[in-house]
Amino acid sequence: MTASQPALGAVAHDELIRPGALLVGTTRRDGTPRISGAEPLVMDGDLWLSMMSASTKARDLHRDRRILLHSIITGPEPAPELKLRGSVREETSPPTLRRYADAVASRLGWQPVVGRFTLFSVDIDEITYIAYDPETSGQHVARWPAGEEYLRPATTPTSLGPPRPVNRILTAD
Repeated sequence: MTASQPALGAVAHDELIRPGALLVGTTRRDGTPRISGAEPLVMDGDLWLSMMSASTKARDLHRDRRILLHSIITGPEPAPELKLRGSVREETSPPTLRRYADAVASRLGWQPVVGRFTLFSVDIDEITYIAYDPETSGQHVARWPAGEEYLRPATTPTSLGPPRPVNRILTAD
């Protein structure tokens, strides 16, 4: 995705990876959503999430591989919101687990113990970017791979007008 959409890839990195934490949405056994925190890591061009092996979010992902990752919004200031939808694949290869543990130790400052965590790589299906547009006081929205990008100008403090196509983040595939 970052090769074909460099601007969106940069925003995704700034909003999801750089802060060091994100929100993970999984599906509970009863079908309701679960929101948890996680520390993302990009290694070899792939997005990785590790979890305690017995954690409820890891059990959720073993049962249903679908995942939603969401940037953390920390205040009332208008900050971009990024949502990534996809699915996970569990990684069990000892060399990959060791490389991941070493990468976490050098980049995130803590040392996962191989055999004591579950590691998932994330296959990205869709990314949605939503940001405040100061010019229109509305929303700037971009969706990949749908290739949709538009502004919805504010008509009142709590409502938006019809979408107007723009081209600020996405590049034509």
